Amino acid sequence: MKLPSPIHSGLIVLATIACLSPVACLAAEAPAWLGPVAVASSPDGSRVYVALADARQIASVDAGAGTVATKVDVPGEPTALAIDASSGRLYVTCAGPSSSVCVIHAKTLQVAQTFPAGHAATGLALTPDGSRLFVCNRFDNSVAVLSLPDGKPIATVPAVREPVGVAITPDGKTAFVINLLPAANCKPDCMAAVVTAIDVATLAVAEVQLPHGSTSLRGICVSPDGKHAYVTHGLSRNLLPTTQLERGWMNTNALSILDAQTKQLVGTVLLDDVDLGAANPWGVACSPDSKTLCIAHSGTHELSILDLPQLLIKLASRQERLRTTTEVHAPAPPKPTYGQAASWERSVVSLPLDPANDLSFLSDLRRRVALPGNGPRGLVIAGGRVYVAMYFSDNLAVVNLANQDPAQPVGMIRLGAAPSMTEARRGEMLFHDATLCFQRWQSCATCHPDVRVDGLNWDLMNDGYGNPKNTKSLLLSHATPPAMSESVRETAEMAVRAGFRGILFQQCPEPDAKAVDTYLKSLQPVASPHLVGGNLSPAAQRGKELFFSKQANCAECHPAPLFTDLKRHDVGTRGAYDHGSVFDTPSLVECWRTAPYLHDGSFATLAELLGSGKHGESARSGDPLTPEQIADLVEYVLSL
Repeated sequence: MKLPSPIHSGLIVLATIACLSPVACLAAEAPAWLGPVAVASSPDGSRVYVALADARQIASVDAGAGTVATKVDVPGEPTALAIDASSGRLYVTCAGPSSSVCVIHAKTLQVAQTFPAGHAATGLALTPDGSRLFVCNRFDNSVAVLSLPDGKPIATVPAVREPVGVAITPDGKTAFVINLLPAANCKPDCMAAVVTAIDVATLAVAEVQLPHGSTSLRGICVSPDGKHAYVTHGLSRNLLPTTQLERGWMNTNALSILDAQTKQLVGTVLLDDVDLGAANPWGVACSPDSKTLCIAHSGTHELSILDLPQLLIKLASRQERLRTTTEVHAPAPPKPTYGQAASWERSVVSLPLDPANDLSFLSDLRRRVALPGNGPRGLVIAGGRVYVAMYFSDNLAVVNLANQDPAQPVGMIRLGAAPSMTEARRGEMLFHDATLCFQRWQSCATCHPDVRVDGLNWDLMNDGYGNPKNTKSLLLSHATPPAMSESVRETAEMAVRAGFRGILFQQCPEPDAKAVDTYLKSLQPVASPHLVGGNLSPAAQRGKELFFSKQANCAECHPAPLFTDLKRHDVGTRGAYDHGSVFDTPSLVECWRTAPYLHDGSFATLAELLGSGKHGESARSGDPLTPEQIADLVEYVLSL
């Protein structure tokens, strides 16, 4: 994809006018698709409401007849739904650089009003009394608290990194927010995303740390009994070299259980089986009696149905045994390093007591149900049925919880006419499809959520052993050869095919690989949250002048329009695990969402990279940059 020159932040805004999605988007092809992503239900279960992201519509489905009753257009990409039973209002987050919350009369599906929201509003939840609305502004890294029914802002609460979902306890005391990605630099003992717990009364914030390797948090719900919050996410084994896939060697898929009262992690369990992964868990919902938990697996097109009371009993028993056992299985270093990781992790994975490493933990507590269609995401339980939004096939899967006969077919409700398949859309489906992977442990999207980064380091085998590298965004990958930090692939096309062989452990037919290429080439950058009304802030304007000046000389290696010279350089960033000193110059486009920085993720922020990291000093001339100049420079780069 060729960008016009000269490029500046305003161009990024122009590139996204036709695509306000917070994720990768397709330009002219998207309107043919509906793209169901989220589901809500009327209190009596007679109506199911579906957010159609690609069509920018909300559909009302007659649950009894199994047909779409009506649809309504909304002003942006709908990403989440919440219904107020007392007022009959349906609240919808409509994502974009300037998002909105759309208020719809649930019975008539007429839009009543809209409230302004932040950048890429992606999740929302109502307090039980209907007086407040919590809205996740994903790229602002914040949660907005709005009063109802007027929608006036009460407060903005900071989250950690890309909050994408929120659930509030039935007593209205706590809002749990899932942050999609880890926010720290890539040290082996700190690579994990967190859940932000907000006190609804005081808006005080606490963080619940998830296990090492936790990333791509996609779903959260609180049980109706108010005892627990449930979070779906990936659980990566990124301290290991990527030499195999068996027994979840590279990636596993997990459910973390939080105590809703103490705001502490109770435990994490694996959703996979011993020799069959359950890749990319997404939506999660709890039955009204708090006895059944349902999880959509977007990578394997399945639904997990869990026996919650028995799961909690088994988890408590296992945790007690972990606390009291005196058996020593293998010594573990206090802080594992990459050199020690392989032997240490191998012994941990064999530990039968830790549910987070036990692939058989749910074997007697869970049913896996194959769903009709492709790419399940959001879901809702209503009237004894589970309605699952199938993103890539434009339908709802309908599972009767009372029917446990595996031979009984799963129901399906079509949400519109079957769209015409395009090369880019097929590539997008393949990118997210874990059934293409050996034993279904992962998809391309596992390490590249929304085709960007997972915030982790990986020791891939394409450049030798023991030299982990940070996951790179795939935006502009085909336009900025070579690929990989050490340029071990001459082109992104080569990297796509090698990825199927060396990461998914499957041969990819050439037509499929070409479809993935087409999809990746179609990606457009998202407008930076650091822009002000689509324009550079005064600080970013000063930073821009500095960026292209001889004093800072950033443009020598990062020239517009791609902000990379497509060359390799030694800029003094060789780390302890690196085999060489020369690395590919990355593009700075959308740099604001690709932390941590450098090839090894050693800096959590650009301010650290340019400040204490002294990045770029060797190329500068004249006086050293002042702290104020560095701050301006950071603001400009984060605006790209």
